[in-house]
Amino acid sequence: MSETASFLLDGMEIAFEEGDTIMDAALRAGAYIPHLCHNPEFTPHGSCRVCIVGVNGRHVSACTQPATAGAEVENNSAGVMEQRRNLLQMLFVEGNHVCPGCEVSGSCQLQAVAYYCNMLSPHYTHFFPRREVDASHPDIVIDFNRCILCELCVRASRDVDGKNVFSVSGRGIGSHLVINSPSSKLGDSEFAATDKAAHVCPVGAILHRNRGYGRPIGKRLYDLQPVSVVGDMHGGGKARKTDNG
Repeated sequence: MSETASFLLDGMEIAFEEGDTIMDAALRAGAYIPHLCHNPEFTPHGSCRVCIVGVNGRHVSACTQPATAGAEVENNSAGVMEQRRNLLQMLFVEGNHVCPGCEVSGSCQLQAVAYYCNMLSPHYTHFFPRREVDASHPDIVIDFNRCILCELCVRASRDVDGKNVFSVSGRGIGSHLVINSPSSKLGDSEFAATDKAAHVCPVGAILHRNRGYGRPIGKRLYDLQPVSVVGDMHGGGKARKTDNG
């Protein structure tokens, strides 16, 4: 970087390099911006919108918004946090998320971000969609009830594994994850437990067999440290603890 450029994130100066997004620069500086679909290993997608921030009076997604010198970015303002809670509440009611009975409770990024954003209730009426569980693969089970359409598995399978096992079909509320195999079942695809796509799900949608409830309460990922310190399990980087975490 030939010249030092920076923006303000809740009043804190964040240096950035040419080509950085707000999220890139924030993660490098150890500043936490809540996110679900972002992973620095993949091209930013901006699908979940949970990383919404305020920039000079308008709301944008931090993972896709280029960093600009002198910008004033709101990350933890009351308005931004309220928007995030609304988005999280919609994610919870659009699927079937039953945290107490979920194998990844305590290690789920959706759950952890909801706690961070002080989402105390789903607020909206639950959709209770009828979704199947695909247990056709010998090593992996997919519970479509928990999928939040972050497309991390889609990008990992396509960009890293070179298999294109997953894709998203439909539009709006009808959007859903599909398996690209003759039977539309995971067991008939090229998917393997060693694939990158098997290890990027931020929720409990992609489950490895024989690993359920592997850690007792008190020793799970986000029992030990909040998401604002840990970051996420899948390459989202570490961030220093903030007042909200």
